[in-house]
Amino acid sequence: MRATIVVATSLVCQVLGHGDHGGSQKPMVEENANWMTKHMAEEHHISEFDPSSFFVLHDYDADGHWETEEILRTYGLMDESNKGVPQSRLTEIERELLRLLDADGDGFVTRDEFVTFIDSGKTLPDMGTGPGHHGDDEYEYEIHHWEKYHDENTPIEELTHPEDIEHFKKHEQLEDEEARLEKLNKMSIVEDNIPSKFRRGS
Repeated sequence: MRATIVVATSLVCQVLGHGDHGGSQKPMVEENANWMTKHMAEEHHISEFDPSSFFVLHDYDADGHWETEEILRTYGLMDESNKGVPQSRLTEIERELLRLLDADGDGFVTRDEFVTFIDSGKTLPDMGTGPGHHGDDEYEYEIHHWEKYHDENTPIEELTHPEDIEHFKKHEQLEDEEARLEKLNKMSIVEDNIPSKFRRGS
């Protein structure tokens, strides 16, 4: 188990270590590569992995199981890009993946169940929902846009793509909200929380 954690930690370091943008571009994969291989290349820029490290990398709460929410997240179904997928399709995908992976039928997938599944010559199927975007906004922007069009030498005045504008707009909105909350926290009484009939001048 310790060896698996070490391998997974190494993979995560590869994912997050974007100081050298030239060296972290996504690996080239064959057009007919399976979904897992494409997912790891597209979403994590990793070409070499084993079943245990794949499992640990996608065990988001690190509890040793894949709950259904984690499986759907790995397939990008918690991402905004798939917000149009109807609940009926989500349920169908959830049931199909559990049927394949959950050998003992207890409602979640253990690492051993996943490794056994892969070692039997099988692979995670392509459910037609894309490569599996499951990072936060910052990560998705960096790995899918910044690394493709920019690098550490790009001057700020050249960050004019629609993706750049949208990304920094979100930053400004978050900063404005943080400033508003900080201001409220410094107030002994938050006026907006007082019923209007009791406010001064009412």
